[in-house]
Amino acid sequence: MKHINSFLFTVVVGVFLTLSCNTSALAASSIVEQWTRFEDTLISSKDYDNPIQDIKVTVEFTSPSGNKRMFFAFWNGGRLWHVRFSPDEPGNWTYKTLCSDRNNKGLHNQTGSFQCEKYRGVLPLYRYGELRLSGNRRYFEYADGTPFFWLADTVWCGPLLSDLNDWNIFLKDRVWKEFTAIQFVMTQWRMTKTDAEGNPTFLGKDRVAVNPVYFQRLDKYVDAINDAGLVAVPVLLWAIRGDDNPGYYLPEDQKIVLAEYMIARYGAHQVIWFLGGDGNYSGENAETWKRIGRAVFNKDQHRLATMHVRGRNWVGREFRNEPWFSFIGYQSGHGDDEKTFRWLNQGPPSTEWNNEPNLPVINIEPNYEAHNGYTYRKAHNDHSVRRAAYWSLLVSPTAGVTYGGQGIWGWHTKVQAPAAHLSAGLGSPWYIAKDLPGALSMKYLHQFFKSIEWWRLVPAPEILTEQPGKKDASKFIAAAKSKEGDLLVVYLPEGGSVTLKTDSIKKGATARWYHPRTGGWLDAGKIEKSPQTFKAADHNDWVLLIEAK
Repeated sequence: MKHINSFLFTVVVGVFLTLSCNTSALAASSIVEQWTRFEDTLISSKDYDNPIQDIKVTVEFTSPSGNKRMFFAFWNGGRLWHVRFSPDEPGNWTYKTLCSDRNNKGLHNQTGSFQCEKYRGVLPLYRYGELRLSGNRRYFEYADGTPFFWLADTVWCGPLLSDLNDWNIFLKDRVWKEFTAIQFVMTQWRMTKTDAEGNPTFLGKDRVAVNPVYFQRLDKYVDAINDAGLVAVPVLLWAIRGDDNPGYYLPEDQKIVLAEYMIARYGAHQVIWFLGGDGNYSGENAETWKRIGRAVFNKDQHRLATMHVRGRNWVGREFRNEPWFSFIGYQSGHGDDEKTFRWLNQGPPSTEWNNEPNLPVINIEPNYEAHNGYTYRKAHNDHSVRRAAYWSLLVSPTAGVTYGGQGIWGWHTKVQAPAAHLSAGLGSPWYIAKDLPGALSMKYLHQFFKSIEWWRLVPAPEILTEQPGKKDASKFIAAAKSKEGDLLVVYLPEGGSVTLKTDSIKKGATARWYHPRTGGWLDAGKIEKSPQTFKAADHNDWVLLIEAK
């Protein structure tokens, strides 16, 4: 196969360098901290035309308490294979390999061990442990039970197109703005057919061949996300219609092969998976993606997963009962009309969240800042970004929300419209766009929710005496409260007054106005009667917090 040979030729020098480097690095990594990554290198005793198609290499890890977990190893060029693993127990771990070609002495029946110690650093990703669903399945939490607030930034093309130094500058900024996750596309797709160095992810269609050079470069970018303390949220297979999107044009079995490879390579990182991106997941297509999910995810991987859906689509009905499907991610999209607003604040996100089995609900693509609205073609500003974010957090049980900014998601290096999205309008270079006011608003949003026990909030539209959103969906007031009545959050997109039925709120609770543009507070009195009216200082957006401590 000529294309495989070209890949091997490209990396032949790097293979020997990598081998010599990894040998010494692995000898030093026999002690691994809990929740971080252990890595071992295997050397095949044979060459294969297309290694990811010709053989399977699995590795069984046995924990100090005797629990067993099984993972795929991944091909890394030439005769090199690697296995990565994130240990969840301190103590001595052992592992053993199994190769489908049992005559391969370098890959089959290899054994090893390493010592896992408690993590000594400060990053919550490792200090609190891997992410999982909460006990009530409404939000995410770390392994030790600490709630995790999803605040993702959308940087679809970032790892593919950025310079590594620029990438680290950007991540440092996002940490300062208190984001907790980074969404990106892991393969070539319609926005870019290669990475910044001209490397494709893979070649072929009916029998794909991955390019290890592409992934060796990508390793540094995914590492950087976790090293910054952020969760990596990659789309494995972008699936919108088009010959540039592997989730659309690859045959089902090859979608599985490609996704398995990426999961084997990055499943030991702190990741949350988007299996498909922007695809059609209804009808027969839903059944296809269910099969793919069942094939590539298993109980041993311990990573959350969902689908990235098209705008104003809801996949709860199709996927809610899938064992690998961890939460409902929806896209309210970039509309600026009444229909779009009503779908978000009075449609499926506000009505479908209580169906069983319970799952977290997160808007993973609301209005992008500086992106043209679909109907009126005016760029979304920081207000429309905040409005979509607070609506999303309060019309479903609070779990998190995603931000997006024009110029960031396409990783612009000059003023331009994003490729294949000319109607979206012009976006600034990433180093300008990173400071859009809506991105700073996300810092204040996170600070607000950190100040309360947000994981106890559930929608409470009944607490309003009147809902202005019934007449004009852009003026919808969102409200959520705790079951105990000691916590209430109300978002007013246009300030003014709101009258609340406070019978279910603990008497004597204090009320404060939060300024979502600056992070400031104003006193709003106490709960004294029902109904009770509260008036904001102006007609900008405000958040009302009522709390009994």
